[in-house]
Amino acid sequence: MQVANNSAELFRHVSAEKATFYRCIMDVFAAAKRQYRLQLRPDEVLAEARWPGGTPRIEEVNAALAQLAEWGNLESHPDTARVSSLSDFYRARFLYRLSQGGEAVESALAVFVQTLQRRAELQTVALEDIASRLQALRALAGAAEPDVAKIHETLRDLVRVFEGLAENAQAFMAGVARSIELQQAEAGAVANYKKRLIDYLERFMGDLVRRSDTIARLILALEPDVDALLGQVAERESRDAAPGSAQDRADSREGYLRAWRERWKGLRGWFLSTGHEPPQAELLRARARSAIPQLLAAIAALNERRGGRSDRSADFRVLAGWFAACADDSEAHRLARAAFALNPARHFSLGGDADAGLSATTSWADAAPLVIHPRLREYGEAAPRGPLPRVRDRAEERAFLALQLAEESQQVEAARKRLATSQPARLSELGELDTHAFGLFLGLLGEALGEQAGPEKPVERQTGDGLLHIHLKPLGPDSRATIDTPNGVFAGRDHLITITPLQDGP
Repeated sequence: MQVANNSAELFRHVSAEKATFYRCIMDVFAAAKRQYRLQLRPDEVLAEARWPGGTPRIEEVNAALAQLAEWGNLESHPDTARVSSLSDFYRARFLYRLSQGGEAVESALAVFVQTLQRRAELQTVALEDIASRLQALRALAGAAEPDVAKIHETLRDLVRVFEGLAENAQAFMAGVARSIELQQAEAGAVANYKKRLIDYLERFMGDLVRRSDTIARLILALEPDVDALLGQVAERESRDAAPGSAQDRADSREGYLRAWRERWKGLRGWFLSTGHEPPQAELLRARARSAIPQLLAAIAALNERRGGRSDRSADFRVLAGWFAACADDSEAHRLARAAFALNPARHFSLGGDADAGLSATTSWADAAPLVIHPRLREYGEAAPRGPLPRVRDRAEERAFLALQLAEESQQVEAARKRLATSQPARLSELGELDTHAFGLFLGLLGEALGEQAGPEKPVERQTGDGLLHIHLKPLGPDSRATIDTPNGVFAGRDHLITITPLQDGP
C-alpha cells in the first residue's frame, strides 16, 4: 500500500472522474466507523453502498478500493480468514479500513456539509438555560462544603449552552442579508417572509431584554466566588493529566484555569460592559433591530424595480412585429413617424417669427432655417431663470421649538422628582398625577411588572435608561389603589413602590 505524500491526494476522489462512485464507497466506510466496525471486505461494500446508477460489478468496486488506498484514504490488509485452498491463498484478497487521513477527510466533509445545511437561529431557550445554570452555580458556591463534581458539571453545561447561543446568534445575524433572497422571490413570498422575520426578531429581542438584566445580576453576584470555583474545577481536571513532575502538574492546572477564566470572561462580556464597548447582547439587539429596516429597504427596492422596469430590446421586438403587420409602405411610414416622433412640432412655437404663417404640417426641410439660441443648446432652456428666493429667517420658529423642548424637559424632570423619592409609598397614596407624571409612572410600572415572576412575588430592577431603580412589592389581594389623572381614574391592586434615583446614571 502506498501512503500519500501530499495531503491534497486525500481529496482527489472528490473531484475525480468517478467522484460519485468514490463517495458512495467512502460513505460506507464512514458509516462503518460510526458503527464501530473496523474493516470491510469488497463484497460488504458492494452490498451496503447506495449506488445511484444501479449495482456495479465487484471488479469495479475492487478497482475503486485499490485507487482509494493508493490515494491514502483507505488502508488495505491481506484477507486470510476466507482462505480454504492454496489457490485462494495466492489470490489477492484484501480487507479495507479508513486510514487516519481518510478519517480526517470524512470528518472535514461532514462538518462542511453540516455548516452549509445549518439554519442559524436565535435561541431564546438558551437565555433561560443560562440563567438557571447561573442560579445553580450560585447555590453551589454558597454551600458549606462545595461539591466540586457538581460545580464542574454545571460549568460545562453553562459553557456549552452559551457557546451554542453565541455561535448561532452570530451566524444568524451574518446571514440575515443572504437569507432574504428577494431578487427572484414572488411578492407574496416576500411579504410572508417579512412578517415571519419581524415577528421572530421581536420575540427574541423581547426575551433578550427581559433575561439580560437577570443574567447580569447573577454574574455580578458570582464575581466574588467565581475565581475560587474555577480553581477547584481546574484542579479536578488536572488530575487526569499525563504523569509527570510536580511542575508539569502545576503547568497543567494553570492551563486549565486560564482556559476557564477566558470562558467566564467571554460570558461576562456578553451581558456586562467591559468598559471599552457595550455588552455583546446590546450589539446583537442593535443588529437585530437594524435587520428590519434593511428588509424593508430591500422590499422597497424590489417594488421599485418591478414598477419601473424597462426592457428596450423587448420594446424593439414588439415594434418590429408591428412593422411586419403593416399592409403597405404608407402605413409603415405613418407608424415610423409616430413611433420615433418624426411628426412636425411647429405647434410648440419654437421658431418664433421664422415660423409665422406656416402650418403645422410644413416639413422642416421646406421651411426657413430655425435660429437656436446658444443658451438653449447649453442649458436646455431659452430664458434665464428668475432670481433665487430669499432665505427665510426661521429664528422665531427655532426659538419656539427650543422653548417647547425646555418646557417638556422641565415637566419630565418635575415628574421624576415627584415619583423618585427613595421612600416606599403605597400606590393608593400617590394622589393625583398630571399627564407627564402619569406617563412616567406607567413606564416604570410596565418595566417592573414585566420582570415579575408571579403576582405575589416582589420585584426590583433598574430602568432601561439607567436613571432609576424600582422596587415593587404587592400588598394584600383585597387591597385596591386608585390614581386620578387628567384622562380618568387608574385603578388596580395596591402595591408598595420605592423609586430611587441613581447618581451614576447617564
